[in-house]
Amino acid sequence: MRFLISLVVVFVILGCSSSDENENCNFLLPISVNETINLSLPFYSQLQFAGNSVYIPNLGNGGIIVASTGADFYAWDASDPNHAQTSCSVLVNSGLNATCGCDDKNEYSLVNGQPLNNGALPCGLRNYRVEQTGTTLRIYN
Repeated sequence: MRFLISLVVVFVILGCSSSDENENCNFLLPISVNETINLSLPFYSQLQFAGNSVYIPNLGNGGIIVASTGADFYAWDASDPNHAQTSCSVLVNSGLNATCGCDDKNEYSLVNGQPLNNGALPCGLRNYRVEQTGTTLRIYN
């Protein structure tokens, strides 16, 4: 019985990873975000329709992109997580995709945050939580 318990403990210890974070994904700073937006305002009116996104500057590392799928809202840091922060690493949103302005033109999904054009990229977009109450969205981490 002790042998069986010891064997289970060894498998549990060996099966656990010390960190789920990719060591290559260290370009973004851990900046606190807590923003409320009113979907009734003209600036955010595009979010009332599925497939649209809005860039909000001066939040997070490179601003925040909020996307609407019609059923849900997603918020992402608008800085490319696979580049050091420069003027070209800020993502440009178009519908439910966003593209880096640097020469490699990394493209990401604004639905799941994963790279679209380069499967070898180690990092996906940094996600922020979105909480909807009526016509108000709270974006936070």
